[in-house]
Amino acid sequence: MNDSASAPHRARARVRAPELVGKGGWLNTGGDDLTLADMRGKIVLLDFWTFCCINCLHVLDELRELEEQHRDTLVIVGVHSPKFVHEADHQAVVDAVERYEVHHPVLDDPELATWKQYAVRAWPTLVVIDPEGYVVAQHAGEGHANAIRTLVEELEAEHGAKGTLRRGDGPYVPPEPVATDLRFPGKAVVLPSGNLLVSDTTRHQLVELAPDGESVVRRIGDKEFREPQGLALLPDGKVVVADTVHHALRTFDPQTGAIELIAGTGRQWWQGSPTSGPALDVDLSSPWDVAWWRGKVWIAMAGVHQLWTYDPETGTVEVAAGTTNEGLVDGPAAEAWFAQPSGLAATEERLWIADSETSALRWIDTEDVVHTAVGTGLFDFGHRDGPAGQALFQHPLGVTALPDGSVAVSDTYNHALRRYDPATGEVTTLATDLREPSDAVLVGDDIVVVESARHRLTRLRLPEEAVRVESVAHRTRREATEIAPGRLRLDVVFQAPTGQKLDERYGPSTRLLVSSTPPELLLAGEGTGTDLFRELDLNPEIGEGVLHVSAMAASCDDDPANEYPACHVHQQDWGVPVTVTESGAARLPLILAGMDA
Repeated sequence: MNDSASAPHRARARVRAPELVGKGGWLNTGGDDLTLADMRGKIVLLDFWTFCCINCLHVLDELRELEEQHRDTLVIVGVHSPKFVHEADHQAVVDAVERYEVHHPVLDDPELATWKQYAVRAWPTLVVIDPEGYVVAQHAGEGHANAIRTLVEELEAEHGAKGTLRRGDGPYVPPEPVATDLRFPGKAVVLPSGNLLVSDTTRHQLVELAPDGESVVRRIGDKEFREPQGLALLPDGKVVVADTVHHALRTFDPQTGAIELIAGTGRQWWQGSPTSGPALDVDLSSPWDVAWWRGKVWIAMAGVHQLWTYDPETGTVEVAAGTTNEGLVDGPAAEAWFAQPSGLAATEERLWIADSETSALRWIDTEDVVHTAVGTGLFDFGHRDGPAGQALFQHPLGVTALPDGSVAVSDTYNHALRRYDPATGEVTTLATDLREPSDAVLVGDDIVVVESARHRLTRLRLPEEAVRVESVAHRTRREATEIAPGRLRLDVVFQAPTGQKLDERYGPSTRLLVSSTPPELLLAGEGTGTDLFRELDLNPEIGEGVLHVSAMAASCDDDPANEYPACHVHQQDWGVPVTVTESGAARLPLILAGMDA
């Protein structure tokens, strides 16, 4: 067991919080710049996030109730820390804050200045600052809302008694609403009538448009949907909807207008939950797109980096591909790794996948083997045409099968529509100057693109010739961690929150999975174990790479009188770029919850 996992509750370390700085400035403050001094007397929760990251979006939803309950004492500040180049664009951050209904101040930190000051290593990371301006806790990943609620209540009592707590309204100022027919539309499908059905994500509805793609025929859904995304036409004429934030699938019948829940419980899937069974009894996790293929609904389960299927004949769901590890690994479906699969398109022989976090176009064949057409991994992206082996996308969210066997890729963060031709292995650009395209559908000889950040559908004639684009390539902006060659101690820091203890009733309650890219980087230490520490042996002949670390800990309420205590799962995946150098560190601490002693 990790020393820090079993440590008794002790006096909190007092570390002065660094100032909040970011060249992009502040959002949701009415134009004011904020400092920590402005928030003295409040409990401040920093949420380091980036809008591409599904785990960050989960945490935004986890925090909403806490934010509402403690509005007069707690100030949540989003620190937007980009992974992709597009996420450093200020207008894109403005759009994301509206799109995901962020109702607190946000600091736009395009150069990761505050991220570095707080030594953050993962999205999302939460840092709690007490009313006197000291850091008192840090948490990485999801599942920490209960722990933070307990800490906030402790700090309210402690600083209320000391007279250092200031109650009252926080600095949040909502922006002016904007009127448009669509607001950040996600996906689209052509109905048998010729009308277009669009998921109007931020308004939590579906919208049926006339064939012109502009005239509203009807709006669908009152409170049934929450940020719906993918749509797929079923053989019976109904449309299956990926109800993303509800972690569910629903059907919509265009004939009757009926909406029916067909899969999901409304709860988010966590490690250890069932991965198959009756569809209404199994938890899902942020289904982002759906497609009808080989007699089943295939689901891009972005929240757990997998593909699942729903079988309408049996009313069951099951995992079809992916391990829940985040990355790019091909091969048999059960062993493949994905990273936020977000777009699907079916042909007879292939299911195409837009794998957004690896900026990749991938496919699964009828033998259940996963292949990569374009893309190399989590850290390389750009806009480069040419042979597929060296072509680059930037966080694509959609893929569309074309009549000639090629596919169009909605290359979201490049604001482009791209084309991949399996016959030639070439990638070209069909159109540029789109604004965050997230899907496209064929209508006759035209292709209709969902321009998500322009809040509209845009009709393009499929061009005979590709557009010429200047080639650009990027690597993620995160600095590599310098580590020494030879033996490296990896410590995942986890302290059970106040009033909780590790749940050991049914065996170990912690899990640690370690691997590397390239695999040769690790001579020893890879694999799965139950301790939250690991001795790793690094290959001195490999100068750089990425350590992939996945950690999980389950803690339960520590109340001997309660026979069925509530339990909480804390989990996070880290991809840590590392450079091996003689002057590097011999220990790598990763904070899951608590403070590194």
